[in-house]
Amino acid sequence: MARAKRKTSPQDSVLAPTQERWARREVERLPRAIADETGRPARPYRATDTLLLMERNGTISAPMRQAAEDFRADFHAASLDPLAAPDLGRVPQSGRELLLTERQAEVRKRVWSALGALGGFASPAGSCVWHVVGAEWTLKDWALREGWGGRPLSRETAAGVLVGALGVLQAYYGL
Repeated sequence: MARAKRKTSPQDSVLAPTQERWARREVERLPRAIADETGRPARPYRATDTLLLMERNGTISAPMRQAAEDFRADFHAASLDPLAAPDLGRVPQSGRELLLTERQAEVRKRVWSALGALGGFASPAGSCVWHVVGAEWTLKDWALREGWGGRPLSRETAAGVLVGALGVLQAYYGL
């Protein structure tokens, strides 16, 4: 029995992710619409990331992923994103640097404390968590760009570093 094809409207094709993103498995369609910031139904597409794929494959546990999400939330709240642009309405006219808010300073202390538990930013675990979890690089990009000892890491070694680091983060956050 042939499947009935669903008709797609021009609006659906405009709102859907590109074919390239589908081919690279960067997005997935959810069974129902998700809520946007105001609670209204939004497009039912979600970007897949390294942590989601690793949890689905059984490489990491749900508490490990939650620890990574907690670190990621702190990383973004601390404004440590490398490509974030400041709100131009807040830029002082005198050319001075923007001062950190009290909340950003507190969250940065939490990020540095978590990195300290991982052995510091220069350690393999700290570097991996900073780039893969915080800055949202792919594991492959981190392994090729950062590597260890000046050499790129294999995908399996990089995954092992990330799994070990997430285990430490899980203990650090008490999950």
